[in-house]
Amino acid sequence: MTDEPDALNAALQAEDAAVYAYGIVAAYSLAARQDSVTEFIAAHRAQRDSVAAAVKTAGASAQPAAPAYKIPTPVTDGTTAAKLAVTAEEGCAQAYRQLLSAAGSDGVRRIALGGLTGAATRAARWRIALNIAPATPSLPGGDA
Repeated sequence: MTDEPDALNAALQAEDAAVYAYGIVAAYSLAARQDSVTEFIAAHRAQRDSVAAAVKTAGASAQPAAPAYKIPTPVTDGTTAAKLAVTAEEGCAQAYRQLLSAAGSDGVRRIALGGLTGAATRAARWRIALNIAPATPSLPGGDA
């Protein structure tokens, strides 16, 4: 079992990676999806700030964001950008699921549950846009 500060830092890193990925997604997304991309970036930034505050509350040091993150496949168009968004959301969902199991307080459980729910919802919206069925796995953030 991961301890709460480590799980919080893992969630923080997932959020930092998602914000980075969404910068790329924004550059390649279709114009019709730009409002959603803007909304999703804002959600990740807000969640990142909540997690960073929780790290400090837990008495731990927040790990700084990396200067860059590895993108699993090249992004060249709106479709590959949407696939990157799904990957970013899946990474966040996995981190929040781990945080949920490591949470030792109601406040951290709320952050984890909100993060997991948000990531799963956003991933489902992207999967729907990509015509991927099912739009969500039975256990978001778990093994496929």
